[in-house]
Amino acid sequence: MSLLSSLVKKSKLKSAIKQTEAARKTTGKNADMLFREAYRGYQEVIVDNPLLVEALYNWGYALLHQAKAKTNAEAVKLLQEASDKFSFCMTAQPRHMGAAIDWGVTLMELARARAVDAQDELYSLAQEKFMLAESIQKGCASYNLACLYSVRNDKQQCQEALEKARDNGNLPDEQDIVNDSDLGNVQGEAWFAAFIESLHTPQAREAEELEKAADDSAAEDEAAVEESEGKEEQAPNTAGKEQPAAKDG
Repeated sequence: MSLLSSLVKKSKLKSAIKQTEAARKTTGKNADMLFREAYRGYQEVIVDNPLLVEALYNWGYALLHQAKAKTNAEAVKLLQEASDKFSFCMTAQPRHMGAAIDWGVTLMELARARAVDAQDELYSLAQEKFMLAESIQKGCASYNLACLYSVRNDKQQCQEALEKARDNGNLPDEQDIVNDSDLGNVQGEAWFAAFIESLHTPQAREAEELEKAADDSAAEDEAAVEESEGKEEQAPNTAGKEQPAAKDG
């Protein structure tokens, strides 16, 4: 692949990711239009391009979030498509942690959309994806597993998974935990109240601060990479090679 082609596809991928984020912030026909534009961009990127894995992951991520705004057959169709994208992504990169987690989330959403029993194979497949993510990075999918165990009314494993997520600094905000419908089967338990209280300890606050610092550092690194890539794309042509394409507006 030529330098020009690579830069054009990288620019298209960035544009598609931005369209996905914009679509998540709006609703209705405008959101659908932005999602369709993002899908078109992802599709153009994955043709004969090393950015295949990233494009497939973000395509699946977009489909998952579009499905959350839909109901019934339309939601099921989008979730099945998202599952396919995560599957292809992990075929290309079997230990893609983000794809493993979001594939599991997609399967749980699909189980809910189909109103299947808690012991259905979809939940078992979701558990398999979360466990794979856990094998890549300890604690990264523990909260997801806690939600799944609660749905299956396995209260002991739910408690253990929540504590593991807490100890590894991978919990959502407290209010999100308290209001999470997936945890409905355990929210009345005495140990759940004690668990929520444990989030107020100095150790918990320290873990939260460390997690925030890590997130800030990762964001800074990403910004630095994007700035570096932007400078490369704008570099003058001094060797008679193909000019890099201009970034999408």
